[in-house]
Formats: sequence, structure tokens, C-alpha cells
Amino acid sequence: MQPIACYSPVAATTSLNVPDNTQTADLVKPKVKKIGGSANGEFFYEPTASAPVTAARFGTSGRNSLYASHWVNLDTSVFRNFPIKDRLQLQLRAEAFNVFNDPHFNAPNANVSVAGFMTTTSAQQDQRNLRFGARLDW
Repeated sequence: MQPIACYSPVAATTSLNVPDNTQTADLVKPKVKKIGGSANGEFFYEPTASAPVTAARFGTSGRNSLYASHWVNLDTSVFRNFPIKDRLQLQLRAEAFNVFNDPHFNAPNANVSVAGFMTTTSAQQDQRNLRFGARLDW
């Protein structure tokens, strides 16, 4: 399992006008409900829990207060040793990474000022990998 990425709900920086800083959004509900949708157009978190900032200040939501979905992989390998002579041995191996080809979704869109806020629109390009090899020990 990969570590879970944290992110913050953000807003357009036009109200703050502080270069190189992130304008966080206002938190308007005491608790942000996780809905968990991962299909295109489905909400991952409740979008009505955050609102754009309308004054020249930072928003009330905390930094890195939300978590993206975790990644789960099943990796496996099979090894077989074949003795050839006294000190000579051949090893054949097959390895598979992400056996079930589970999708790894990116964090949802965190900008409260744009359409698609709190929806997941992309995934990592790390499909299943298979690797075969041979090793000769002497």
C-alpha cells in the first residue's frame, strides 16, 4: 500500500494578491464528509463544505487537511532454481507488479473556484507490469 497523499482545498488567489502563496478556501461546515466517488463527475468529498474566499485574507481550511484515495497493489513473484553442476545454478524468475491492474486515482480537483471541484478526473499511468528473467550463479 502506498502512502496517502494529503492536500488542501484552495481558492483563486485574486482576493489575496500575495505571490508564491496558496490561497486556501474557507471551511463552512465543521466536518467535511468523504463521499468517496472515483468515477468522472462523482464527488470524492462533499463540495459544499468549502467556499471561495471573498476578502483579502487566507481561508479557514487547514493545510493538508484532506486525504486522497490510497493505492493498493498486489505484487507477486515466482522463482525456480535449477542446479546444473557442483557450483553452477540457473534461476528462472517471473515477477508481476499490480497483478489485478487496480487504478491509482490522483487527488481530486481541490480548487473551489473552478468547475469540477472535489471530483477526480485523472489516474496514474502505472498499469500492470510483468518481468521475466534468468540468473546464472557460479
